[in-house]
Amino acid sequence: MNESIKQLKVSAIENGTVIDHIPALAVFQVIRILKLDKFDNMVLFGTNLESKKYGKKGIIKVSNKFFADEDLNKISLAAPHATIIEIHDYKVTSKKVVETPEQIKGIVKCFNPNCVTNHEHVSARFDVLDKEDIRLKCHYCEKITVKNNMEFK
Repeated sequence: MNESIKQLKVSAIENGTVIDHIPALAVFQVIRILKLDKFDNMVLFGTNLESKKYGKKGIIKVSNKFFADEDLNKISLAAPHATIIEIHDYKVTSKKVVETPEQIKGIVKCFNPNCVTNHEHVSARFDVLDKEDIRLKCHYCEKITVKNNMEFK
């Protein structure tokens, strides 16, 4: 097969952010936690794309949007190896891999329904026990929240 036929054609963005190397199964979760389903500008995404490094991956391109550190922390919980690429005037101006912080505050709800953070005006706070498989220990009730049962605020 002709190599030019096999290339994926996705339009470049003039200004904005590309989130690359998202696990294929996490693309829609990243879209939800960043509220991109409610974003007014162009959002392009692909999932189950071939990746030599990860097997299958996803990618999201967001026009005219640059993410704050809190958003990068959210991305790191859903996609710990995601790459954030900022684009200005069609050129890459920065490229970095997200890093899961040691502590998470106010991003995720505690899995324990009896936790004080689910009943009072107390912001949830977690120590990150495992950055690869994402395991969070609640500062207040000490219950463990894992990636599969994480609920983002």
